[in-house]
Amino acid sequence: MTVLKSMVDTSAEEFVTNRDAMLSKLDEVEGEHAKAIEGGGAKYVARHKERGKLLARERIELLIDEDSPFLELSPLAAWGSEYRVGGSVVVGIGVVEGVECMLIANDPTVKGGATNPWGLKKSLRAAEIAERNRLPVIHLVESGGADLPAQKEIFIPGGRTFHNLTRSSAQRVPTVSLVFGSSTAGGAYLPGMSDYVVMVAEQAKVFLGGPPLVKMATGEESDDESLGGAEMHARSSGLADFLAVDEEDAIRIGRSIVRRFNWDKLGPEPRREYTGPYYDPEELLGVVPNDLKVPFDPKEVIARVVDGSDFDEFKPLYGNSLVTGWADIHGYPVGILANARGVLFSEESQKATQFIQLANQTDTPLVFLHNTTGYMVGKEYEQLGIIKHGAMMINAVSNSTVPHISVLMGASYGAGHYGMCGRAYDPRFLFAWPSAKSAVMGPQQLAGVLSIVARESAAGRGETYDEDNDAAMRQAVEQQIEAESLPMFLSGMLYDDGIIDPRDTRTVLGMSLSSIHNAEVRGTDRFGVFRM
Repeated sequence: MTVLKSMVDTSAEEFVTNRDAMLSKLDEVEGEHAKAIEGGGAKYVARHKERGKLLARERIELLIDEDSPFLELSPLAAWGSEYRVGGSVVVGIGVVEGVECMLIANDPTVKGGATNPWGLKKSLRAAEIAERNRLPVIHLVESGGADLPAQKEIFIPGGRTFHNLTRSSAQRVPTVSLVFGSSTAGGAYLPGMSDYVVMVAEQAKVFLGGPPLVKMATGEESDDESLGGAEMHARSSGLADFLAVDEEDAIRIGRSIVRRFNWDKLGPEPRREYTGPYYDPEELLGVVPNDLKVPFDPKEVIARVVDGSDFDEFKPLYGNSLVTGWADIHGYPVGILANARGVLFSEESQKATQFIQLANQTDTPLVFLHNTTGYMVGKEYEQLGIIKHGAMMINAVSNSTVPHISVLMGASYGAGHYGMCGRAYDPRFLFAWPSAKSAVMGPQQLAGVLSIVARESAAGRGETYDEDNDAAMRQAVEQQIEAESLPMFLSGMLYDDGIIDPRDTRTVLGMSLSSIHNAEVRGTDRFGVFRM
């Protein structure tokens, strides 16, 4: 075994300072998570409970196997927007009767569970994860349809929801709708296009148009029950496959449906015997400096995440600003690429390209640990071919077919974000630590570039440059970019799948890898043209 040797001194002042800073950031994130959990607020939660109904997360808790974890995704969707944090829907991966499923639950305490633009984006991302990882989808439905004032942002892209359901069914991946309340207008197609439908008696209402719309369109008088009640759909229309007496019964029926899937994973099983890291994951709190300009050794992170802290480093003496190597996480073999000193040079780019090819030859998933300021700039590096070497790495990442998982630990700037499999490069999952920042470049650099351009423009016009305006501009730009680089802003925009506690990194990666292995894991030998 090649057990990593840690050099972390947990009693050092630097470690304690880093730890305190990380805990402070975690407190901020927890505060925002609390807003998502409270849904529409105390008033609407109380009203929902008074009706004898379960909350979205309570439904999920009853649905998944007892004492099993739930990997909630994008809990901070809509953060910083006019909509409630969470986007009126709860999504995540949970184990139901031993089967990993994507769960999508409307939160009826937020505008009756109506779909808003952020909730739609969140649901579509969940569907994408489900499709790529071959996960059955269970919708826990109670929604009034689209949030009508925002229909221009919902109607056209929202059709993708039903497209995804039918594609899933065609690919022999089951879909289930458990209908607890209203599912109207476009929402009626959720159960309409699911493989299995369970409706709760006297609560579930499914119709394309409710009584008021029917009255306006046809002049016909009708009531909820005869138009779209659970009893009618179970006895007359046939839309309901099962009629549940209450919510708990619907969840019981849902679990029995999953039990009959006869589900098998297509990916290889993990090694049955493995040990946890040799070093305490608690120490991850003090590894990342509060100032991201200060480098840190990513092997200290790897040592606290991989099985037995055992890591076979690849090309350790070449391109050492990027650490690459092989390890296991919860018994699953992985290749790891981790930024060591931020900047990616030609050597690191070529090393990464070769390593990604090797991972594809052996059908090994890849984990990218981000802390990069991007590819190196400057005359010397341009002449050495940094553009074509960076392009090689991005080519390899783009065309690699083994599953990728990205974790943003520190900086993730510029094209380095792309080369390390950022959001645009389709990682199966992308998570961020509270310490992470991502943008086209650092705030000071971006403000400085704008200042240089403005100075040159003024000189070209023969004008005197206003230094006071320049200072004010730089300060404003730095503040804006800093705010837009923070993980809560990026998570609110759904540019990651959630902000995680560093101490949970191993667990989150393990759950992600387990989900990934529902689908076939296969590499490729087909890449684009590598410019030499």
